[in-house]
Amino acid sequence: MTTFLLIRHGESEANLKRFFAGQLDVPLTPLGHQQARCTATFIAANYHVDGVYASDLQRAYDTGIHIASCFGLPVHPEPGLREIFSGQWQGKTFNELQTDFAHSYSRWLTDIGNACCPDGETVAQLAGRVYNAICRIAEENPGKTVAIATHATPIRTLQWQITGQPLSHMKDIPWVSNASVSELRWDAGVLTPVRISQDAHLADMQTRFPPNV
Repeated sequence: MTTFLLIRHGESEANLKRFFAGQLDVPLTPLGHQQARCTATFIAANYHVDGVYASDLQRAYDTGIHIASCFGLPVHPEPGLREIFSGQWQGKTFNELQTDFAHSYSRWLTDIGNACCPDGETVAQLAGRVYNAICRIAEENPGKTVAIATHATPIRTLQWQITGQPLSHMKDIPWVSNASVSELRWDAGVLTPVRISQDAHLADMQTRFPPNV
């Protein structure tokens, strides 16, 4: 059995300015770094981590660095853990998406599992990519505890994988907050939730998506 600690990156410039980053390589804000350091301290106090992996996008990778530094470990970059490639949506504010991409963005808001970013990935493609990355990491780390710094949509797809339900059920799964920790167990290819979106340690530093995401 392998234990995964899924950490959403700290607050990014895209989160602060409320635009859809996708695979744009935006940095953490100063608050995002504070959140990541606080989460690293929380993890160090509650878990023994054997390895750290991260999306190779800066906001997630830098979050991984904060965690890895508590354990004297390197961060293994994993492109399969990147956020969704959002095509024409990348860099657009959420308000612009509701105005300029009303049909496709409405699907994202109401039926995310079956959504498709124009000229980008479908959520189903993202789910497959992220699951394959998790499989590789599990194979490399049997019986270990692994911290994985990634993004909101990849974590949401993994939570959906646990349910065994059709993609249409993904809309019922809430977004996790910035720098939250979700603990999952992997046993013979089966994911089991233990704790989801732990963020009480962040206290007044908690940040979440606005309602129009």
